[in-house]
Amino acid sequence: MRISRIAAAAAVSAAIVLPAVTATTANAAAPATVAASTSCHKTDPYKVNGTSAVTIRSKASSKSTAVGVLYKSHKFTVHKTTKTGSWVNITDKKTGVKGWVSGTYVFPTVYTCLD
Repeated sequence: MRISRIAAAAAVSAAIVLPAVTATTANAAAPATVAASTSCHKTDPYKVNGTSAVTIRSKASSKSTAVGVLYKSHKFTVHKTTKTGSWVNITDKKTGVKGWVSGTYVFPTVYTCLD
């Protein structure tokens, strides 16, 4: 009975210690294989996301007059945004229409850096 308790304790200890030793070895090699990327600091232009088109409005309000439609495939210039980012002032390069679109659907690509 005493031997089986010792064997069980040794097995449990080995199960706890062995992964820790293996993980330390694996983690020590990881930084050498990861290279810092310059794309981490890259900024992309604004894009239409989450829908195929966004209504362009005369003012930064959903109740203002619609002056056009910004389609996902269109390129556009961003002039400014509201402080909260909820509205973006743009000019559609394809149609020339200038106005405000919802920041819910129009925003830049954001990169997360891990270095």
